[in-house]
Amino acid sequence: MKKVVCIGGGTGTYQVLTGLKKLPLSISAIISMCDSGGSTGKLRRELGILPPGDVRRAILALSDLPFAQRALEEIFDFRFNGNKASSLAGHSVGNILLAALVQITGSMDKAINEAARILNASGSIYPVTLDKTNLVAILDDGTRVHGETNIDMRNFKLEHKIQKVYLTPKAKIFKDAAGAISEADLIVLGPGDLYTSIVPTLLVEGMVEALTQTRGKLVYIVNLMTKRGETDNFKASDFIKVLNNYLGAASHRLSYVLVNKKIKRSKNIEKWYRHYGSRYVTDDLKEENFKIIAEDFTDDSTFLRHDPEKLSQTLMNIL
Repeated sequence: MKKVVCIGGGTGTYQVLTGLKKLPLSISAIISMCDSGGSTGKLRRELGILPPGDVRRAILALSDLPFAQRALEEIFDFRFNGNKASSLAGHSVGNILLAALVQITGSMDKAINEAARILNASGSIYPVTLDKTNLVAILDDGTRVHGETNIDMRNFKLEHKIQKVYLTPKAKIFKDAAGAISEADLIVLGPGDLYTSIVPTLLVEGMVEALTQTRGKLVYIVNLMTKRGETDNFKASDFIKVLNNYLGAASHRLSYVLVNKKIKRSKNIEKWYRHYGSRYVTDDLKEENFKIIAEDFTDDSTFLRHDPEKLSQTLMNIL
């Protein structure tokens, strides 16, 4: 059975995993450990644990419970309402469960395994690192922005672009994550926020070396939309330029780039994204050391997302 590793976090990785789990593949997800906002941020600060939010999404994406047990998934993803003074307000049950499992088992990797077993996940989920670290961005005027959420939700100095991001303190790749990459037939990066979901995984010591040494093909999925404060006015080639910068010695391993060639434009959807400073990513790629696959990968039934089935079929074709 072919082995596929997906690296990233958030909605983009969720979409990829949702499609791949329906295929006869051995799937591993390697998840970023820099999230610092919302329920995840509170649990990091109060309990000193690694961020559970993106891990929770990956487990849900790979969950394969019978229809009668789907309620368990809903509970796992349920988020408490209430005023801000409430200690549970904003927390998701899944995040709290993972936090409890960390204290019961003694480590995040063991907690993830237990949660994945409860939700019957059809694959393996690994934290990219077990080290506690934070993301810092340096803007082109020298300003430092500390914390993944502050970078992700930045609402100041938007005229200044991100020049560089780094981890503090430094972190090493989790050995099981490195092992999954070494055995992979295909490694998928993205889609996802470039500086806050994808690049942080590449900053972990040992990740570039693992990608350099693997026999697997490396695929990058370009985002459909730009992100205010991160990738304003980016075209597809700008994403590749930044990615290659952080891939470093592994940049020559990039085999395929998936880019959306057509957007079914909806005035309502476009208006919503423009309100949040996002624009469609223009495909301006020219083949270099990688092959370009430009197709319609969109699912615009609600928000503009990558379609899991379209992505999974293309990835299977590559395999």
